[in-house]
Amino acid sequence: MSASRRSATPKTRAPDAPLGAGRYWFMLLIILVALSALVGRVVYLQVIDRSFLQNQGDARTLRVETIGAHRGMISDRNGDPLAISTPVVTLWANPQELPQDPIQQTLLAQALKVNPQQLRERIERYSKHEFMYLRRQLTPAEAKPVLDLQMAGVYARDEYKRYYPAGEVAAQLVGVTNVDDQGQEGLELAYNRYLTGQPGKRRVLQDRKGRLVRDLHLIEAAKPGGDLTLSIDLRLQYMAYRELAAGVRENDADGGSLVMLDARTGEVLAMANLPSYNPNNRSDVDVRGLRNQAITDAIEPGSVMKPLAMSAALASGEITPDTIIDTSPGWMVVDGYTIRDFRNYGKLTPAGILLHSSNIGMSHIALKLPKDTIWNRYRELGLGQSPGTGFPGENGGSLPSLANLARSSQAAMAYGYGIAVTPLQLASAYTAIANDGRRLPPSLLKVDGQPDSEQVMSPKVAHELLEMLEQIVKPNAGGHLAMVPGYRIAGKTGTVRKVTSQGYQETEYRGLFAGIAPASDPRIVTVVMIDNPKKGDYYGGLVAAPVFSRVVGSALRLLDVPPDQPVEETSP
Repeated sequence: MSASRRSATPKTRAPDAPLGAGRYWFMLLIILVALSALVGRVVYLQVIDRSFLQNQGDARTLRVETIGAHRGMISDRNGDPLAISTPVVTLWANPQELPQDPIQQTLLAQALKVNPQQLRERIERYSKHEFMYLRRQLTPAEAKPVLDLQMAGVYARDEYKRYYPAGEVAAQLVGVTNVDDQGQEGLELAYNRYLTGQPGKRRVLQDRKGRLVRDLHLIEAAKPGGDLTLSIDLRLQYMAYRELAAGVRENDADGGSLVMLDARTGEVLAMANLPSYNPNNRSDVDVRGLRNQAITDAIEPGSVMKPLAMSAALASGEITPDTIIDTSPGWMVVDGYTIRDFRNYGKLTPAGILLHSSNIGMSHIALKLPKDTIWNRYRELGLGQSPGTGFPGENGGSLPSLANLARSSQAAMAYGYGIAVTPLQLASAYTAIANDGRRLPPSLLKVDGQPDSEQVMSPKVAHELLEMLEQIVKPNAGGHLAMVPGYRIAGKTGTVRKVTSQGYQETEYRGLFAGIAPASDPRIVTVVMIDNPKKGDYYGGLVAAPVFSRVVGSALRLLDVPPDQPVEETSP
């Protein structure tokens, strides 16, 4: 038994020795091959394909950042700013990088001055995203406490915010931008492409937290937007807004509009509307205040149209300054409609018709003329068509269809009913009377050089009308409250019932006054409209004329226009 056991031992161990050696060398070979492959890869990357690692490293540290371009400035004709862009900081975060520690999130919320619970909820809501805004358009001082935390996942972006130095005084004209600095209303919208700058690009080196380490080089410089110079004079704009607000307040009115044009160029020197709003704080905006009523809202103008209709009659040759029109008995019926005067004025000349604002007199004159005479004159004066200012939503007004013009409509047009115009259109039409018969198209931008004009009536007719209108702004006349001490004023009052979807209102009116100053050498044309005065009288000569007097008096002095009449002759 022992012999057999001794002989069996080498038979069972003999195969084990070569098998173990094979495994050893096999494993060693695998390790050597792996090491060779690793060394080869390292050599390849470090020597042969070295740019790969460089690119991968740069991808984690080099960034291309956008350089913000500020929006162009909007200024008045004298260079005073109406809209400027100021640098601000927008804070954003990558929710996936933000610390999940509630204490850290609370510190962030306190630095941002937001509710901690709301911030945590927002972070949770955006947890699968890589971007969320924290706070937009902060001043550098407001952003500093947040950036001082040096918290992972929090980043800053330099932007610009629009600021409006004139505030509500010129809000509807200048307009506003949104949070992305894009024009939304007014001239900000009309000239958005011109005002918008072109962002630039720069390559920067950042650390792992996204903080700037080094500004490497500029790729493309930012190009600021173009600057826009408006026609308005901010001094006149402030004064016009102040006096219009006083007139609206004194008469407990719903609102009002005022337009002042340069009688020699057609430039809009002032344009005010009420209600208005503060473009720097739009948290509580009355939607009515967003509208630039002087351009976008067409209204029935009433008797302020009579001088314009009279110009067509005088130009036709059918009517002269000496023509006598019998307005008795103070009323007439045309096509079943009754037209009335305030009282029976009897026989009147054209000057008397304008002085007493006789609807009967204007109706008789209109019906003596071909039906297209006054209609064509209104078109020549720019009514019923776009003013061409480029302002968003500008209203062209309306005239009745000439093809189906009834006699009643022909008469109504002559005294300002059945048509619709904007205050801007009306002021532009009056420039023809002030400018030797040449109508000047209105401009919201400063005009360089000689403006375009259109001869729509003869200088003789324009001068005759100017003399007639001057008689209206005399002591004891209907427009006496528009008088300005030291200056000769020409103008016309107007009062009209408001029209709604339910028709003419019995108790709601608009009072208007359109005037030219000084009458001896016209420099400005001004239209004032008071909407629905509810305190006392509502006639244009009583609610709009006093506003005209205060505004125009101040404007003539600011423009250094010399007086053309002794003060004692122009006292109301």
